[in-house]
Amino acid sequence: MSRPELSRAPLSGASQGFFALELEPETFEVVMLDQRRLPTEVVYHRYRRPDEIAEAIRAMVVRGAPAIGIAAAYALAQVARDQGGDAASFLVANGAAGRVLERTRPTAINLAWAIARMSRRAAEVAREPPAVRAGAMREEAEAIHREDVAACRAMGALGAADVPEGATILTHCNAGALATGGYGTALGVVRAAHEAKKRVRVLASETRPYLQGARLTAWELHADGIPVEVITDGMSGALFAAGEIDFVVVGSDRICANGDVANKIGTFTHAVLAHVHDVPFTVAAPWSTVDLACASGADVPIEERSRDEVARIGEHVIVADGIGCRHPAFDVTPARYVRAVYTERGRFGPSAGEGPRSLLA
Repeated sequence: MSRPELSRAPLSGASQGFFALELEPETFEVVMLDQRRLPTEVVYHRYRRPDEIAEAIRAMVVRGAPAIGIAAAYALAQVARDQGGDAASFLVANGAAGRVLERTRPTAINLAWAIARMSRRAAEVAREPPAVRAGAMREEAEAIHREDVAACRAMGALGAADVPEGATILTHCNAGALATGGYGTALGVVRAAHEAKKRVRVLASETRPYLQGARLTAWELHADGIPVEVITDGMSGALFAAGEIDFVVVGSDRICANGDVANKIGTFTHAVLAHVHDVPFTVAAPWSTVDLACASGADVPIEERSRDEVARIGEHVIVADGIGCRHPAFDVTPARYVRAVYTERGRFGPSAGEGPRSLLA
């Protein structure tokens, strides 16, 4: 199906003809593209309740650190819509929903950040009439969405300046418009380089076991007319050795105070290979991904997901029943391997000893 009609222009911009999620402002319904069914089917669902949104996050209908933060913000706006009682009951309902949402994907700090921001706004408007506080909570969630799109464009321009003319760019997982409010983080860098008329092409690693690179990144870039090829995760070493990769850019689910970066499992492998072959390994992520309270990667909670996501591809069993499978969904790339991190606040270089606090001065 094509992109559904909304009562207003998408906040994402949706220049690609699709969006990850949008809010219908009158009804507070959240419209999401079901990313589990891409690339063969383009299907959107409407979510009317915060518990439905929590399950959509958990089941990866929507995924990507910024996008799930936006989804949680919209879910808390729905709580405000549904709570007609006094200030105390509203805050209790907001807190209960926030705790459920935060447990859905523990590694991505954007989720907790968005919930905390919405909860601060809830405290500010709790004593307002129910209709007023519902409107204020909706506006706060929309602000989070708009700011994320603006951040993606800002970091995209920063990163694009570092992309060599004619570069072959390796990326991992999906950090594009599907993973954000719109435009993308890592793919925002690619899009900005393409829009600047640089000749670039992308190698999208398939990203086992959930195949976000093969299913989502390649689909996005192809829709934009940006040259892309899919490689299996194990191919990057040979391609680095052959001199076929000039630049690496990925997204992030959490950036620690020392510059360590948590991202989709398999990222660390590409970072080490890039370091060995003196290829820039870079990260694009909004400031909401930075967790200054997390000293290093050793403190990052790593989500363990279902065995079946490894043992099956769709309905096809590839690991026999009774055989164990490991599925840590993320890994941590030490700061020494990260040449640059691009955020809407600016750029810093972890491998040169710069941490995110350098952007607070």
